[in-house]
Amino acid sequence: MKIGFIGLGIMGKPMAKNLVKAGYDVIVADKFAPKAVEEVVAVGAKAGASNMDVGSQVDILITMVPNSPNVKEALFGEDGAAKTLKKGAIVLDCSSINPIASREICAELDKMGIEMLDAPVSGGEPKAIDGTLAFMVGGKPEIFDKCKDILDKMGSSVVLCGSIGAGNVTKLCNQICVAINIAGLAEAMMLGQLAGVEPEKIFDAIKGGLAGSTVMNAKAPMMMDQNFKPGFRIDLHIKDLNNVVDAAKAVDSPIPLTQSVLEMMKILHRDGDGSCDHSALLKYYQKLTGEVLHH
Repeated sequence: MKIGFIGLGIMGKPMAKNLVKAGYDVIVADKFAPKAVEEVVAVGAKAGASNMDVGSQVDILITMVPNSPNVKEALFGEDGAAKTLKKGAIVLDCSSINPIASREICAELDKMGIEMLDAPVSGGEPKAIDGTLAFMVGGKPEIFDKCKDILDKMGSSVVLCGSIGAGNVTKLCNQICVAINIAGLAEAMMLGQLAGVEPEKIFDAIKGGLAGSTVMNAKAPMMMDQNFKPGFRIDLHIKDLNNVVDAAKAVDSPIPLTQSVLEMMKILHRDGDGSCDHSALLKYYQKLTGEVLHH
């Protein structure tokens, strides 16, 4: 089985590497990241000359790009891989996009005799590197069964959530929880420091209780170190929360907390922090208080 992989960014590059390490025949392409292509080729992948070239050689095509237009361009654009995929091939879109777009893309692929799963991920760069991502999948059960072993090589949790689009609906739910959790963590740590308690003591005291979380364990040390190197950029989280807003409007679901955190992220974007990790929500509080969180 040959696997194509288009999109070798912060997440896609380590995901593709893990497939190579698992023994799969992987062909990669990313015209925006030639150095990443070289890096994945160095561990055993092959470089496709173009998206269409990749599509012509593979049974399963994985796309891992920023947003809906990028997925559509990778598949249906001038160099669209779908043009050369054979009938019966599977597109496994791991991008985090609007569920409506997933259904639109699936409908177009269906006309071409191509199957699709939407399979966005959670876990950020560290879990992409160590192969412990969480996959939220939408699509036909029989297509999911064909792809599960592949997903298992990149993640530790692979769950079929429903029909096409269900993966991205679930990812939006995930992004709500992550955004609000990070904002709450930043707010709490700043309050604690201003009230005279060392942030590291707060973290040590509460991480084992009900407030403890994967988010806290990953982001509290980054906040205390003022380390905002992106594992997941604020700008990408803004994209996801904008998709939440669209999805919520479609089903008339209230999202007051999400709206609040989205506004905080937009302020940070306007201040030039959009390329920072989403743990930089702390900067919102640092700007309000004039205080810098420390160890």
